Amino acid sequence: MSMFTIIMLGSGAFWTVTYLLIIRRNFLDHTYGMPMAALCANISWEFIFSFIYPPQIIQHIVNLIWFSLDVIILAQLLRYGSREFVDLPKRIFYTVVSLTLVTSFCAVLLVTLEFHDSGTYAAFGQNLMMSVLFIVMLYRRRSLRGQSISIAICKLLGTALASLAFYLYASLSHHSVLLPFLYIAILVYDAIYVGMVYMQQRAAIHEPMTVPNQMEMHMQSR
Repeated sequence: MSMFTIIMLGSGAFWTVTYLLIIRRNFLDHTYGMPMAALCANISWEFIFSFIYPPQIIQHIVNLIWFSLDVIILAQLLRYGSREFVDLPKRIFYTVVSLTLVTSFCAVLLVTLEFHDSGTYAAFGQNLMMSVLFIVMLYRRRSLRGQSISIAICKLLGTALASLAFYLYASLSHHSVLLPFLYIAILVYDAIYVGMVYMQQRAAIHEPMTVPNQMEMHMQSR
């Protein structure tokens, strides 16, 4: 077994754990834990490279596992997602999800055909989008609903290992100026997200302690 395959199996393991943690957090918090556009791009990529252009057997098995888990996350988005958009009628929300899914599928397929590769450009391109959108989701919610430090770290490690494998062992990277940029950019944004989740987690821990202190000071002033 080559080093490329070993590192990619590590990447696949971390991403599988990431999906499982997101699913668990979604059920606990009754929300969705992966940004809608990122989820639609993810599940489109996994469908295309599981059923239309299946790769070699190991990666094919991993893709099928990811696709199955993303189907659950998509179901959670459809079940809980409208709660995050209280001013948006449910039928409009479902229409937006459907349109985003169709657009994502076409974009991933056409990028793959345009670059004549096995989904590498689409995979890392949508990973960069995902890394940015996770930051936006955390900032918008101002809480860790659907998110956790474990999810953030596993997501970072999963993509970092894939980036390392492609940078060291894939000839495609050696002739590309775009892919190395994507590897670095994803790592930077993932690290920012981990830092933001950590700070939000610390703030959530200290917040309950702050309220009694303020009440105590108010009582003393009376």
